[in-house]
Parts: sequence; structure tokens; C-alpha cells
Amino acid sequence: MFIAYDDVGSGNPVVLVHGHPFDRSMWRPQVERFGRSHRMIVPDLRGYGESTVIPGKTTLDVFAQDIADLLDRLGAGRVVLGGLSMGGQIVMEAYRRFPDRISGLLLADTFPGAETPEGVKARNDMADRLLREGMGPYADEVQWKMVAPGNDSEHVMHMMKNAPPEGAAAALRGRAERPDYTESLREISVPTLIVVGRLDEYTPVHEAERMHALIPGSTLAVIEGAAHMPNLERPAEFNAAFERLLNTVWG
Repeated sequence: MFIAYDDVGSGNPVVLVHGHPFDRSMWRPQVERFGRSHRMIVPDLRGYGESTVIPGKTTLDVFAQDIADLLDRLGAGRVVLGGLSMGGQIVMEAYRRFPDRISGLLLADTFPGAETPEGVKARNDMADRLLREGMGPYADEVQWKMVAPGNDSEHVMHMMKNAPPEGAAAALRGRAERPDYTESLREISVPTLIVVGRLDEYTPVHEAERMHALIPGSTLAVIEGAAHMPNLERPAEFNAAFERLLNTVWG
């Protein structure tokens, strides 16, 4: 099992987990900005990017364990752990499994609820479709929901169209079986930043507001003019909010 990753800079470690169907390059603006002052560790999840593709089903606990194993190999100690969309759900699972290894959380454009019966069917149907058709038709279909009109979507489309269909399908099947993290959010005891694009239809602002209400002492940043990928659509605003979190954790 090979997990590809970038390990840039030195200092307090930050680990960022990409969403579906992307890869570690989605965090490039954050690595470039914070790699001057922090150790930025950004992996490709199994099934994505340059990491090993394992067909079938990949559940969130498997992704979380991969991150823990990577931190062991890198000797990273306690980290600020962040993720977007599916990556945010992996972060919630990671905090539930090994909270002692986490000193702060970034939850971007994500939500804690379990899948509905309709959602389970939709995710499994989409997995079947990706295996049949490849990633291209899906990427064209969801582009407008990933990136707000007028924002540059070239990088996002490149990532989606180049994602391995088998890996993306395996993650969809696993995500359909995810647990409900809602009540566990009340147990979070580290500084937490919740970020959401104002125009995000996948994880609307009201979902972020609900998470903000559940997580004690959390901070909410709504990024204007962005949809589901605010770290790429509005990197300056996203980075400013993230910097405040990092300063809260480490001063």
C-alpha cells in the first residue's frame, strides 16, 4: 500500500486531507502560503492521485488509519488536521479515533450526518456509473456546483477528470456507510475552524452554522463568492481564516 504525499517546510505540522474526487494538489495555495512557517503534510488518499488504487469499497475509518500510519512514519506528533468535503468527514473520523494526536481542526465544506437511504442508493449508483463511464461525464455535470460561476475551474476539472474511477467508486461506496458524527462534534475540545463557501450547494451555509453551534468554541468563516472549493476559489480569504486558526493553536 503506497500513499503519495508532499512534506513541505518545517515547524508545527499541518495535515490537509483532500475531498472527492480530487488529489493533494487541491491544497497548493495553502502549501505555498503556510509552507514558509509550518510543516505542511498533504497526502493523496488511497485510490486517488498517485496513491495505490484498491477497488471495491474504502470506508472512512480506513482513510483515517492511513493518515495515522503516515503520521507515524513521518514522526509528526500532534498536528492541526484539516479536510474539505469527504476530507472533512475523514477528519471527523480521525478525531474520534485518535484525538490525542490532534491539536486543532479545519472542517471545510463538509457535514457530519450519516447518509440517507436515498443517498446510499445515489452514491452506489454513482460508483457504478464512474466504473462504466469514467470520470469525464461526471466532472462536466458537477463543475458548476464545485466552483462558482466566474471562478477558475481549470485545476478542479483536471483533478476530477484524472481521478482513478476505481478509487473514486470505492470511496463513494464506503462513504455511503459512514456513521453519524453529529453528536461526537460536541466532544471536540481543540480549536476548530469551520469554513464554507457562501454559494456551496453540496454543503450549504446552514450546515456549517449547525456544526459551529455544536462544536464548543469553534469559529465559522463564510467565504463570499465561493462554492464548494473556497480554498481554491478564494485562497486569500480562506488562508486568512486558516492563519487565525493556526495562530490560535500555536500563537
